[in-house]
Amino acid sequence: MHAPASSVAPDDDDVAPAREVAPVAAADADDGWPSDELEPEPVRRASPSVAPTRIDVSIAGDASVDERQAALDALRERHDRECPHCTTATAHTRTVFGEGNPAAALVFVGEAPGETEDQLGRPFVGKAGQKLDEMIRALGLRREDVYIANVLKSRPPGNRTPLQHEVDACGPYLRAQLEIIQPQVIVTLGGPATKLLLGTELGITRLRGVWASVPSGDRTIPVMPTFHPAYLLRNYTQETRRQVWSDLLAAKAKLGLP
Repeated sequence: MHAPASSVAPDDDDVAPAREVAPVAAADADDGWPSDELEPEPVRRASPSVAPTRIDVSIAGDASVDERQAALDALRERHDRECPHCTTATAHTRTVFGEGNPAAALVFVGEAPGETEDQLGRPFVGKAGQKLDEMIRALGLRREDVYIANVLKSRPPGNRTPLQHEVDACGPYLRAQLEIIQPQVIVTLGGPATKLLLGTELGITRLRGVWASVPSGDRTIPVMPTFHPAYLLRNYTQETRRQVWSDLLAAKAKLGLP
């Protein structure tokens, strides 16, 4: 999970017209999030993305948590042994496969590990990771309740945005992870992760708050794009917090959480 300014800030030429929104309650002094009483913004729906190249995984729909974890462990070993990108890249110390509940209903997806993640081998553990933890708690969940992963499993040189050939090589392992976990909802964090997972060139300001979907095995998974936590930290305004909170509330409603 890395977040260079060029990677997560909205594209200037992709700024959508302002949407009419209802006034929001004042942010809580402790966590900076709007009140739970704020309703999600009305969301539009995008067309499902084209099915990508797949890594075949065998997992039953009623597989247990232990069976899913074993499948993820086997996939991780296969990735570290065979990934065309991560086995040849040289800018990283270790791969960062992902972590969390192997049967999570909610999965967060970033673009690639950053320096701290590369050192520790865990996704989203720096300042942006602390903000993501806060976002997860605002949903009434714990980090161990969800699953967190990135499109790329190894840190790109200088924390730059992943290149298309890197995504083509490493991305199928993320899709295999999703097929094993079988989440009910995916929240993509930032423009690069959203563009890479959905196969679109639209900017994040047009994509956030718009329900999309990705194919996974014989089903499709709803996807809610939102701003990257690092962008939220750099632009910690009432409007940005309201937008992210609205996206999270939409995911919460889709999951049927109280």
